[in-house]
Amino acid sequence: MKNRTGVKLAGAFDVDALRILRSLPGVDVVSTDGTPGGAVLTDAGTTQHLTIATNTRLSAGAARQLITDGAERDASLLVVAGRTTADARALLRDHGIGIVDGQGNAHVELPGVVIHVTGDDTRPPPRPPTRLTGKAGVVAQALLLDPDRAWGVSALAEVARVSTGLVHRVLTRLETETLVQSRGKGPARVRVVREPAGLLDLWAEEQQDAPTRLPAYRLGQTSEQVTRGVLDGLVDAGIEHALTGAAAAATLAPFVTAIPAIEVWVEATAANHTLLEATDAEEVASGHHLVFLQARDDLPLRFAATTGTTRTVNPFRLYVDLRRHPRRGAEQAKRLRDEVIGF
Repeated sequence: MKNRTGVKLAGAFDVDALRILRSLPGVDVVSTDGTPGGAVLTDAGTTQHLTIATNTRLSAGAARQLITDGAERDASLLVVAGRTTADARALLRDHGIGIVDGQGNAHVELPGVVIHVTGDDTRPPPRPPTRLTGKAGVVAQALLLDPDRAWGVSALAEVARVSTGLVHRVLTRLETETLVQSRGKGPARVRVVREPAGLLDLWAEEQQDAPTRLPAYRLGQTSEQVTRGVLDGLVDAGIEHALTGAAAAATLAPFVTAIPAIEVWVEATAANHTLLEATDAEEVASGHHLVFLQARDDLPLRFAATTGTTRTVNPFRLYVDLRRHPRRGAEQAKRLRDEVIGF
């Protein structure tokens, strides 16, 4: 913890925000009359005006929206939230926005004042109305793949191949997060993505996968040769599949040069021996350079696309898969987002 003592923060705060702010060490928080939304911070004779934003729960998507909305603010922004995610805090910190939450986390960096406190994130956060995972995550991908479209509930349900009830719940959640906005009323009502970057942040943060993994080895002089042989074998056997991970990224952009393992999502009904026979591979306990991934609902295969003769997961699914790879995954995901996705 690093902080300056003798700091005074005065403003019109609601009860919850006041309680959270008063937990800050070395800060004298004073409640004043007026409309919540602004505060004055004083320290050693200096005065700084702050804009205060309050949230019950701050996700990465909501944090991205605050960053976008705050581009034209004159005063520094301080976010006070009941709960925050690690990704949300990192986004705000990287963009110079202060954050104080009810879990004991705080990062405020202003001229002459630095406060950094690490709280307790071990308690599970309250479950949001509809988490963007599973079929709800497919709805998010459909929105991301066509972010400029004005979506009706039925049309979105048809594209995502999910129920209209689920689509309605997802859109309600995203409206609450201010990531989509509605236009029109009644049957003519549509939703438009307001902040695709924030939507991607939120989905990447909440998407959960627990695939079965079949590690294997196939002879080949190069990873490209092995990849081609595996994919051709799956096509010949009629097995639905989609390349992912570093091997898929290498087909979309030239920045990926190291491919530690070739990862392929395959349909859930394919038996291990069928996969191995189709691709001329063998299962190994160690030293694998090929992994078959299977999800019981085949959702990772949604919106897969074929480029030339290679079928890959969609770029957003690829971004999420890369983020989880322990070796250079985060770096490759960032490059994919910057150079291919574009937001």
